[in-house]
Amino acid sequence: MNDKTPPPLASHSLIWSDHSLKVLDQRRLPQQMHYDEYTDAAGVAEAIASMRVRGAPAIGIAAAYGVVLSAMSHYPAADWQDRVAADMAGLAASRPTAVNLFWALDNMRAAIGSHPTDPIPALTALAQRIHSDDIAANLAMGERGADIIGDTQAVLTHCNAGALATGGYGTALGVIRSLHKRGKLAQVYAGETRPWLQGARLTVWELAQDGIPATLIADSAAAWLMKSGKIDWIVVGADRIAANGDVANKIGTYSLAVLAKQHGVKFMVAAPTSTFDFDLNSGDGIHIEERDARELLPACYLDDGSPIDAWNPVFDVTPAELITTIVTERGAIMQPGRHGVGSLAPC
Repeated sequence: MNDKTPPPLASHSLIWSDHSLKVLDQRRLPQQMHYDEYTDAAGVAEAIASMRVRGAPAIGIAAAYGVVLSAMSHYPAADWQDRVAADMAGLAASRPTAVNLFWALDNMRAAIGSHPTDPIPALTALAQRIHSDDIAANLAMGERGADIIGDTQAVLTHCNAGALATGGYGTALGVIRSLHKRGKLAQVYAGETRPWLQGARLTVWELAQDGIPATLIADSAAAWLMKSGKIDWIVVGADRIAANGDVANKIGTYSLAVLAKQHGVKFMVAAPTSTFDFDLNSGDGIHIEERDARELLPACYLDDGSPIDAWNPVFDVTPAELITTIVTERGAIMQPGRHGVGSLAPC
């Protein structure tokens, strides 16, 4: 398939207008489709921190638009660059693990340096290009991933790495969409993805919008599903990829990779090259975000006097040797644990 146009979706996570960014509040899905509108960088930073917008590529895109809003708020004051820098620091602090956030901010920072006067048109054009380039990258990796998988009876995916987590089309779900368009995919299984239930609330809902058959499973059912022989591949996205091919992704990804090795199931990571962090030698250097224990605890334990605590890491790191292939818009690396990912390093 050479179709370069993403399919129509029931929703887009980010909608840019001339003076504002509309963010689909993904915490309310699928019961309610509600957009919050932001006109300043602080609001965008809060939307990222609160997980209204989520998914590494979408976070980076939102941050880029946040910088545009910051410039609109502060230019042409004499100290506008200092004020924008402060807003960018707030955006950088909103989520620590997704490298696309910092990649986007670095690109916007460079554009500010190149346009000290009348910066808004250049910043707007760059943010829109980051957005459109992400969609194009998703389409390319979707086709490449589908080429590698070929015919398959079923795949399992984790969290939500679809249009909702990106500029559009999706990374892991982009591969799934491309397989479905080719008639090469009979079934998709989606893990619920505790504790925010991105798989249950977002992935199966998003796939249903495209008429792709999807079956929800409890996270703890994955091993039994693999043992049954019903799936050939696991396809996931990524929030950060180290220079040796170690991958940080939603908590639970590492355990799926271990189970896949045990059961002879192949494991694919689909991610744009903006997700690679070649400054990190291995996944040991990836900062893993830990969120508030209250997101995990049942309501009966939320009383201030309760002695019950919870540990709530929201990412884990999958070693490269457990990964069959990493697919990007620029190419795919088979067995990254053996070959590394240096061929995808920027020139």
